[in-house]
Amino acid sequence: VVQKFGGTSVADPERMREVADHVARTRRRGDDVVLVVSAMGKETDDLLHLASQVSGTPAGREMDMLITAGERKATALVSMALHGVGVPADSFTGSQAGFLTDTNHTNAKILEVRPDRIREAVDQGRVPVVGGSQGVSTERNVTFFGRGGSDTTAVALAHALGGVCELYTDVSGIFTTDPRVVPEARRLARVSFDEMLEMCACGCPKPAMRAVEYARTHRVPVHVRSSFTWEPGTWIVEEDSVMEQAMVSGVVPDASEAKITLTGVPDQPGIAGRLFRGLAERDVNVDMIVQNVSEHGRTDISFTLPRADVEAGREVSEALATEIGCEAVVPDDGIGRVSLVGAGMKSHPGVAATVFETLAANGINIEMISTSAIRISCIVREAELDRAVAVLHEAFHLDEPVGRDGAP
Repeated sequence: VVQKFGGTSVADPERMREVADHVARTRRRGDDVVLVVSAMGKETDDLLHLASQVSGTPAGREMDMLITAGERKATALVSMALHGVGVPADSFTGSQAGFLTDTNHTNAKILEVRPDRIREAVDQGRVPVVGGSQGVSTERNVTFFGRGGSDTTAVALAHALGGVCELYTDVSGIFTTDPRVVPEARRLARVSFDEMLEMCACGCPKPAMRAVEYARTHRVPVHVRSSFTWEPGTWIVEEDSVMEQAMVSGVVPDASEAKITLTGVPDQPGIAGRLFRGLAERDVNVDMIVQNVSEHGRTDISFTLPRADVEAGREVSEALATEIGCEAVVPDDGIGRVSLVGAGMKSHPGVAATVFETLAANGINIEMISTSAIRISCIVREAELDRAVAVLHEAFHLDEPVGRDGAP
C-alpha cells in the first residue's frame, strides 16, 4: 500500500511520530508500506516567499531546486521517526524513486516511473519514504510537479507497484458538501472517478485533480482518509450500478471565480474566437460562456474565470472592445458557483428542474448555467452561495444514507 501524508500530517515532530506509529500498525497487519510525504506545514509557502524576496523573476529550474528541498527535508525526518519506532526506512528523492518527467519546470508532467530502488527496499523489509511532487527531467534537472503534486506521486507509485493508494489529509474523506456550510453533510464511502473529477473541477480542494485523472486512467483505487482520526474515509473507484441509485452525490460551492461581460458586441463571425484566443494566450482558464440572442445586430458575451485572472481577462476584453466597437466591458467579482455532481443524473430525469425550482422558491436568482452528463453548475450572487448550497443539499436529501455507503 502506498500511503501519502500531506503537509499538515507531517507539520511537526509529534505529527511525524504519529505517522510512524500508523505505519508500524499497518506493517503489523501484514502490508508492505511505501510512504510519500509533502513538505512540512507551510514550508512550501515560506520557500516561495523567500524566493520572491531574492528575485522578482526567479528561473524555473532554480525554483524547482528550492521548492523540492522542502520535501527532501520531510523525507529524512519521517525516516528518522520510523527508525525511532523500530521500522527500518530509507528516504528517496523523486529522481531516486524513478520519476522521469518532461522539462516543464514548476509544473512538470510524469513521463515514466521506474521504481526499481523502491521495490528493492520493500523486498528488504524496509519502508521507502519518497519526496512528493518531484522527479528528474529528460535533461537531468530536478523538476517540481506543482501544487498537489504529492497526491499524483502517490497514485503513480501505486500504479507502478501494483498496489492501492491511501491519501491522508486533514479531512476525513469526501463529503456531500462542505460541513462548515451544512453541518448535516455526510461523508461518502465511495465516489466514482468521474464524479471526483467533476467535484475537483468545481472547486473541491482535495484530492488534487491531476491525481484523480491519473488514477482514472490507470484504474488505481484511491482511499482519502484523515491522519487525525485514522478512520476509514472515502474510496474513489470505478463507477458501479449502486452509484447510479442516487441522483446527486454532492453539492460543491466555489467562491473563487469572477465574471466578465462584454455588452453590445457586434454579431459577426469570428469575434468570440478572437476573444477566447486572446484569453488563452494570456493563460486565462475560462469556465462558463454565455452568448445572448442577437438583437439589432448586437449581442452580449459573458464568461467566468478565476478571480486571480480578472485583470488579465479585463485587459484582453477591453483591447478587443476598442477594436470592434463594443459598448462596455463589465467585470464582476461578486459571484459564486454552486455545482451538483452525481453519476445518477444520467439515468434520472428531472434533476435540473428540481435545482431551478428549489433556487427559485428560495428567491435565489441564477445568472449562468453549465452542465455535463453528471454535473449542473449555476452562477449566483456570492452572498447567496451558502444558502443555495444548503437548500439544494436538503432538496436532494443528501443528509440521508444511500446504497453506496459501504466500502468496496
